[in-house]
Amino acid sequence: MSTMTDPRTPAAAPAEATRRPHLSGMTWLVWRQHRAAYWTLIALTVAGLAGIAWRRSVLTDYLAPYGWPHLKSDDWVQGFTAYSQQLSQAGLALSFVPILLAVFVGAPLLAPDLENGTAKLIAAQSVSRVRWIANKLVITGLLLVIGTTLLSVAYAWWWEPAKSQAGWTESTYFDTTGPVPVALTLFLVAAGVLIGTLLRRTLTAMVVTFFFAVFSEVVWSLTRLHLGTPVTLATHHAAGLPGQSPALPAGAFEIDSNYVTGSGKLMGWGTCAHEADEKAVEVCLRKLDVVGWSTEYLPVSQLSTMQWLGAGILFVLTAALVAVIVLRGRRRLV
Repeated sequence: MSTMTDPRTPAAAPAEATRRPHLSGMTWLVWRQHRAAYWTLIALTVAGLAGIAWRRSVLTDYLAPYGWPHLKSDDWVQGFTAYSQQLSQAGLALSFVPILLAVFVGAPLLAPDLENGTAKLIAAQSVSRVRWIANKLVITGLLLVIGTTLLSVAYAWWWEPAKSQAGWTESTYFDTTGPVPVALTLFLVAAGVLIGTLLRRTLTAMVVTFFFAVFSEVVWSLTRLHLGTPVTLATHHAAGLPGQSPALPAGAFEIDSNYVTGSGKLMGWGTCAHEADEKAVEVCLRKLDVVGWSTEYLPVSQLSTMQWLGAGILFVLTAALVAVIVLRGRRRLV
């Protein structure tokens, strides 16, 4: 039988040419195992971005009659209350995202495998435990970084038309823009993963992770302002009385304000507040030789520096947690 082929018939395309990019090996296994959590993260991120884009359009529609994007006066501030509440509520919701991710993504990343014995099966295969853990951490971390970065940028974009009204030292802005949400998320999720490997019980690990994440957020909120370098603004009144407290630059956050005596000693702003009337207060201040004010504040120009410094600390802590997870997985995972 002849084996000749019709030259007019096109040759079959190589099998490699018809292949499409797809996951394989350990990457496919990790995605398959956690696909519900991963797709939920992607869907919520897309929904969040869509909601922010819509709300920003509503905000710019409100500002348009006042000359947006070149606002010529502050008249728009009077009717901004409702929009400010929406921004604050959204910021509050975003500030809880790292906690939720730590509980529902971090803690269950390895704990179920240790609880039901899957980790022993993995350890018996040709793939090393370190590679298995690394794949889980890398894939999960990559999705978290992309999602939180997009939400952070989008939320800052929403605030941008009314940035002058943003309480930049509050968690609803400081912790939800710039690199901070990414750093907080990675740190808390890594902590959740480590807690899961230590406790080896999924539900228990989720509960402990929740309390740890809440505690960490509280500690972070107490240390946030210490990331900046306070600036001191002092005044001296020629008549020998303090006069009015100094006017701070726009957007500045006041830390503390004190009276200053002629010798340079600081006294609390409540000094002489117990006096019966204004005249008595003046007499009291003269007796104490109070001549001016000293006010400490953080300028808004330090926002980016404070955020990156805080994020850097959290990134270092995250790296330390990941190192512990990997070392423990290499030695005592099963």
